[in-house]
Amino acid sequence: MCEPRMVSFHDLCDYHCYSEEEMLRRANTFFSQLAKRRTVRNFSDKRVPENVIDQCILSAGTAPNGANLQPWHFAVVSSDTVKRAIRVAAEEEELAFYSGRAPQDWLDALAPLGTNADKPFLETASHLIVVFSQTHGLDDAGNVVKHYYPLESVGLATGFLISALHYCGLVTLTHTPSPMKFLNKILARPANERPFVLLVVGYPAENATVPAIEKKTLQQIVSRH
Repeated sequence: MCEPRMVSFHDLCDYHCYSEEEMLRRANTFFSQLAKRRTVRNFSDKRVPENVIDQCILSAGTAPNGANLQPWHFAVVSSDTVKRAIRVAAEEEELAFYSGRAPQDWLDALAPLGTNADKPFLETASHLIVVFSQTHGLDDAGNVVKHYYPLESVGLATGFLISALHYCGLVTLTHTPSPMKFLNKILARPANERPFVLLVVGYPAENATVPAIEKKTLQQIVSRH
């Protein structure tokens, strides 16, 4: 049996309580930034500095997670050869999806966005970041360590990552071909890791366009009790 992990505690020394006016100003500023975030499918081939990607991943790693086990792995892909292999495998799954695997109501929901099985952005964009969820980990002795709420934890980290990349002036696309087991094989990731999302990262192409869509209002997404 694994020994319980011992954790020390220290004072919450970096917390600062803002005035109500400053809190609202900050909330409005943050919203105004995130409201500009759009999913992009037209990418430039301009390269993103690796240290920018690294810092954004460090931000993702600060996300809350079950028992602080941090059940995630971020596979960063910049190699043209690897990106090509991922595109070929992903398009194979996407072709099966669009040509029969997906129910008609799902295809109808996607139709206004104009998506299809062709995914050139997987090669064009500067980076791909494959976010993996770890079902369990291993301690120093090789014993299995169960992870708690891995999907919820990785979902939070992915949200942090997308926000950090947007804050840097980059654009992203969340891509989830199904199934995604081919990513384990191409990226040589172990069986205890499951692909959660394939995040396409880079600069927008000069002619990039996005659908004219709207988000739900506050009244549509909030209830008060």
